[in-house]
Amino acid sequence: MKPDLFQAPDYYNIDDLLTEEHKLIREASRDWVKRDVSPIIEEYAQKAEFPTQIIGGLAEIGAFGPYIPAAYGGAGLDQISYGLIMQEIERGDSGVRSTASVQSSLVMYPIYTYGNEAQRKKYLPKLASGEWMGCFGLTEPNHGSNPAGMETNFKDKGDHYLLNGAKMWISNAPFAQVAVVWAKNEEGRIHGLIVERGMEGFSTPETHNKWSLRASATGELIFDNVKVPKENVLPNKSGLGAPLGCLDSARYGIAWGAIGAAMDCYDTALRYCKEREQFGKPIGQFQLQQKKLAEMITEITKAQLLAWRLGTLKNEGKATSAQISMAKRNNVDMAITIAREARQMLGGMGITGEYSIMRHMMNLESVITYEGTHDIHLLITGLDVTGLSAFK
Repeated sequence: MKPDLFQAPDYYNIDDLLTEEHKLIREASRDWVKRDVSPIIEEYAQKAEFPTQIIGGLAEIGAFGPYIPAAYGGAGLDQISYGLIMQEIERGDSGVRSTASVQSSLVMYPIYTYGNEAQRKKYLPKLASGEWMGCFGLTEPNHGSNPAGMETNFKDKGDHYLLNGAKMWISNAPFAQVAVVWAKNEEGRIHGLIVERGMEGFSTPETHNKWSLRASATGELIFDNVKVPKENVLPNKSGLGAPLGCLDSARYGIAWGAIGAAMDCYDTALRYCKEREQFGKPIGQFQLQQKKLAEMITEITKAQLLAWRLGTLKNEGKATSAQISMAKRNNVDMAITIAREARQMLGGMGITGEYSIMRHMMNLESVITYEGTHDIHLLITGLDVTGLSAFK
């Protein structure tokens, strides 16, 4: 087992933009990843298994609903703190960050924002502590980038709703106690429903044979005449804007998280190229290797500034969905490019589990697709700058 020697790059002294609290939160998350994630993650990725024993640690570092008020079990932190936690967790593994992102932005966020007080008090403290894990049901077998076309539906049966349909590519589904599910009512309006494990007709088969996010649990949500109590409908927002608001929060976290994966690949490649010798000198002395490293640190620095500014705007309540789309698309594209370049720098060693790079590269193939694909986010930016929709 190799020691975790990671040192975070900060080429533009971005730490000067952070508060002391931000730095303490980041260091606590970084220390936890080094101690509890790095030593085991390669083994679990090889096994294609999520390490459930780390759930308590994720809760302890505030990874579940960090911006949720303390009255509901959250840490009451700001948006930059949330981003820094996601950055450090994804430095360890994108799949682990996915678990935390889903819990925070796709389960706790909608219950807090769109739910009533009874729902907040019932679910949020257990989700914040990790006693309960949650998942988010939006994507369907026939509807990915077009969630408005969803077929999952519920009908009013007097004292309850009857839910039918299916969702797929759902992180945390195999072990989640709670699912926030988006479905259409009889008028075709989209609503969020809280579905609990154990409700008759609700099943969560696991998705196997993944080459990406192997240390994350992925599954389906199947609803076969599931009776959902009427008090489990989120009352404060309906329509497609409701789940898209959750995705904004998750995409923001991804914009930070991807920086962590990129940093880890860069740091690994930098260390390797100083130690590996060919033709009588370290490979880091060759021009093409320096070109790769110079481009990597430049792109990481730009992504750090983009994420920090976006976090500032979110703290002020000014960040737009389009701005979040830009950061998600740019930073994930940056990270996957760096992962591919770093893999080449390590040669054959780059494909082994002795180093983290190939795992990051495979994980990022999912991150560049979920929460809005690379191309869809480009079109969101295109719509924002032209006012002309390419979607219709």
